Amino acid sequence: MELYILRHAIAEAAPNPPSGGDSRRRLTAEGAEKMRRAAKGIKALELSFDLILSSPYLRAKETAEIVADVLHAARRLETSSLLQPDGSLKEFIEELKKKHGEKKSVLLVGHEPGLSRLISVLTSGGAQTSIEFKKGALCKLNTETLEYGRCATLEWLLTNRQLRRLA
Repeated sequence: MELYILRHAIAEAAPNPPSGGDSRRRLTAEGAEKMRRAAKGIKALELSFDLILSSPYLRAKETAEIVADVLHAARRLETSSLLQPDGSLKEFIEELKKKHGEKKSVLLVGHEPGLSRLISVLTSGGAQTSIEFKKGALCKLNTETLEYGRCATLEWLLTNRQLRRLA
């Protein structure tokens, strides 16, 4: 399975103090525009996805919708509550394996620090690997057998700026 991991684009500022509105934060106009150009870079790489799986948080859903729109893949878009910032990595990996294990190419759209932890767990077996995963960045992992622990190889990590330049 090829796993592509995408951090959501630039979003509105977090409420201070957090009031439960975090899940409703939208992409900024700049974030949406940069993501649209980055999605064109993804298209230029000739990537396609059997499934686009997003956190249900609005900023992640909007990011996933932009990519799905540019790639004409809206019917492949789903959400998983386990991709929320407080979701369990172990449960998420089990759900992905159980529900979508037959997929060849999957795009995951979510949040930090969960995405860096996911990459770390799948490539090193632990969550301690330090990864700078900026907003709108895209990572590619390859795994023969998806499981919680060291099972994947990091093939590349592109910033949003690099993706935009590919467009």
